[in-house]
Amino acid sequence: MKQILIAYILIIVLSCKTEKKNAIANTSTSIEPTTTTRISTKKDHQIREIKKATIVPKLDGNMDDPIWKEVKWYGLDQRWLGEEYTVDDFFGRYKMAWTPEAIYILVEIKDDKIYDQYKDPLTLWWDDDCVEIFIDADNSGGNHQFTNNAFAYHVALDGNVVDLGKDEKPLLYNNHITTKRVTKGDVTVWEFEMIVYDDSYEEGKVNDPVILSKDQKLGFAIAYNDNDGSKERENFIGSVFIPGEEKNLGWINADVFGTIVLKE
Repeated sequence: MKQILIAYILIIVLSCKTEKKNAIANTSTSIEPTTTTRISTKKDHQIREIKKATIVPKLDGNMDDPIWKEVKWYGLDQRWLGEEYTVDDFFGRYKMAWTPEAIYILVEIKDDKIYDQYKDPLTLWWDDDCVEIFIDADNSGGNHQFTNNAFAYHVALDGNVVDLGKDEKPLLYNNHITTKRVTKGDVTVWEFEMIVYDDSYEEGKVNDPVILSKDQKLGFAIAYNDNDGSKERENFIGSVFIPGEEKNLGWINADVFGTIVLKE
């Protein structure tokens, strides 16, 4: 009788432990994670390796820095908006380099007329002649129209840098890009120093820039808004092929950016 009683007690204890274990397991599977990771929507295309500059380029518009003699030109030759144009009307190309602190871009534009109709940098900034630089710090792609998931910097002839903020209004980002522009005849040379910020950037707050490193991937494209005297821009000419009828997508969707890979 005593042995039967002991066995019965053991069965009860083991049963309680099993129920408690199952309860814990069921509770843990019902708890949702407190953080989420944004899934990349971008498929890498136009992958280009960008060389590191040992000597930081001097922003003077002279194209004589050592790094510019070492790296090759890429074309600005994709018509995103506007009618067909001739080489006499527009020709564009660019080079790139990097340091841990910034990305450097050299742009040469042959344009028969430089036009700046709006003196207010926040008024119809895309309808003046300007260079537009697209950057996605983590190469994740996706919508960035009114977010800092990526940036579409419009760099005006006077050096002002404009993009849309989270409040859906244009903002100046002059502390993100420094530029020097030199025009001789119908040829303009721009040199840019671009500090890179990621999607944690908050306007009006202290923000740490991205420290760039070897093998890092970033989304990138560059374009030129060309206006020879019309009320609106006549052409929008980019660096990346965009399939389909609608090609003016860079200011909204970072999926269309090319991919640069930082190399030494």
